[in-house]
Amino acid sequence: MEKFQKLHGIAAPMPLVNIDTDMIIPKVFLKTIKRSGLGVNLFDEMRFDRSGNEIPDFVLNKPQYRDAQILVAGDNFGCGSSREHAPWAIADFGIKCVISTSFADIFFSNCFKNGILPIVLPQEQVDILMADAEKGANALMTIDLESQEITTSDGAVIPFSVDEFKKHCLLNGLDDIGLTMEKQGSIEAFEAKAATQRPWV
Repeated sequence: MEKFQKLHGIAAPMPLVNIDTDMIIPKVFLKTIKRSGLGVNLFDEMRFDRSGNEIPDFVLNKPQYRDAQILVAGDNFGCGSSREHAPWAIADFGIKCVISTSFADIFFSNCFKNGILPIVLPQEQVDILMADAEKGANALMTIDLESQEITTSDGAVIPFSVDEFKKHCLLNGLDDIGLTMEKQGSIEAFEAKAATQRPWV
């Protein structure tokens, strides 16, 4: 998993509340078990009409937000089913951080496992960031995970909290497999000892 340390990029405003995982990646696209390739279908039913044409008014179709790496969203982001395809699609599109007042628990956990930083902030601070994001592509935000600070385009600094273990995983690019591989030496020592003590196994 790619390390997340400091992100400096465009933030897209999406003030909708209760954006569920079916809105993030509709069920028709859940046939794959690959993490890549889903970004083209992110928010598919909001991004495209029935003929497959882009809906110009949707935020990620607007020229200034096509390269957004940060999403400032409404309350209860990622609710609905627990499909991990939702963070896969977000990450594949290029979004590395989602900011909201609250997230669904399973989606929140899945974000960390897929290199995405979900940040929970009070409404008044989300409002500040939403207004900053609405300025467009020239208003770049900085997310510093090490110092746990968001810096707006005009220099305002907003601190945020993050679980220390999840922070460690993101800073070092560790998913569940990576965490296991950190213990490779101990695992190999255990297996060698077990092979000696129980050669019949």
